[in-house]
Amino acid sequence: MYSYEYPRPALTADAMVLTFNGKSLEILLIQRGIEPYKGSWALPGGFMKMDETIEQCTARELEEETSLKNVYLQQFGCFSTVNRDPRGRVVTVASYALVRKSEVKGGDDAMDARWFEIENLPELAFDHHIIIEKGLEKLREDIHFRPVGFQMLEETFTMSELQHIYEAILNKSFDRRNFAKKMLHYELLTQLNETVRPTAKRYALLYSFKKENYELFKKKGFQLEF
Repeated sequence: MYSYEYPRPALTADAMVLTFNGKSLEILLIQRGIEPYKGSWALPGGFMKMDETIEQCTARELEEETSLKNVYLQQFGCFSTVNRDPRGRVVTVASYALVRKSEVKGGDDAMDARWFEIENLPELAFDHHIIIEKGLEKLREDIHFRPVGFQMLEETFTMSELQHIYEAILNKSFDRRNFAKKMLHYELLTQLNETVRPTAKRYALLYSFKKENYELFKKKGFQLEF
């Protein structure tokens, strides 16, 4: 066995779990049940075990603390400020997860798990406010290259619902006709022979996401521009 003289920092994984409530983005936070920052709100996460990868650690902690599993995860940064954790030298790798609105429950070292609107967050533990800021920046970049909006929708959805998600992520408004024309141009949607009635005065067409077309476009290197 080799022996190293260098100190070994601990490694953690944190997950920024986002959903859409129909009007704005919401983020899932857990209330810590142990010190440090007991009682404070934080991103779901924890220490990586010696026999797992950082991706496995992220998925495990997410399931233990929120009951969520098999969700869309995308790494976006490593955070290594020297004094970011009062327990010692701890480096964290952060990922964002996009999910449909669902019920979650606290577990493991979480007292509670709750959704918060992204614009109205409580005081956060560690440096998690910085992680969230960086995660949102990365999400706004990725939305042009990945189908991130679709991960927060049901299997079938209206064009208006899809537009509202893109507007919430990018923090800007789009013309309804132009948005629909652009999305249909990329052939990422299948128009279904079904409608819903969002208001008493009109019907809306339903769509589904063409994942197979997205995979083809991704290989060619396409970009969604708005």
